[in-house]
Amino acid sequence: MKIAIVKYNAGNIRSVDYALKRLGVDAVITGDKEELLSADKVIFPGVGEAGTTMKHLKQTGLDKLIKELRQPVLGICLGMQLMCRSLEEGGGVEGLGIFDTDVKLFIPKRHKDKVPHIGWNTIDNLKSSMFNGFSGNEFVYFVHSFYVPVNDYTAAQTNYILPFSAALHKDNFYATQFHPEKSGSVGSKILQNFLEL
Repeated sequence: MKIAIVKYNAGNIRSVDYALKRLGVDAVITGDKEELLSADKVIFPGVGEAGTTMKHLKQTGLDKLIKELRQPVLGICLGMQLMCRSLEEGGGVEGLGIFDTDVKLFIPKRHKDKVPHIGWNTIDNLKSSMFNGFSGNEFVYFVHSFYVPVNDYTAAQTNYILPFSAALHKDNFYATQFHPEKSGSVGSKILQNFLEL
């Protein structure tokens, strides 16, 4: 099985690669069109600033390529947000539009609400084969200032300041706002489930 990690100007690629290695998988890290099209599974990770990243994706043609992929694709954190229609970050960024929903900035409601949201939260309302074998009380690790509201593509929810999408799923596209590669054995199980799709 050939697993490709999309190589672009975003952080976090190495930690995803290490998480896959722990599962016994050697992934190829690439921005090459043919390599990505021929992979059995594609992972689109990301940590960084949306505007610069989207500009890079457009310059390299990866924006069109990612939308054309027909094998299972997993977006992580910024990767998930970029798969949405638009992002409020930096005054507004147009996303890939795979998920017909927008990415919003967290607005603290109480003094104790901190943005970015950093830490461990449970996920529930699980509606994807990514979560096979889960009870809905598992903790995963988040680091983000922007969120996707609950919508028709929501595959898991979390509550921080308000209920939001912890994961999305549409056709062959899967995505998590949290970091499975930093979520210990729970994250490893999610990655394993994705690899077994």
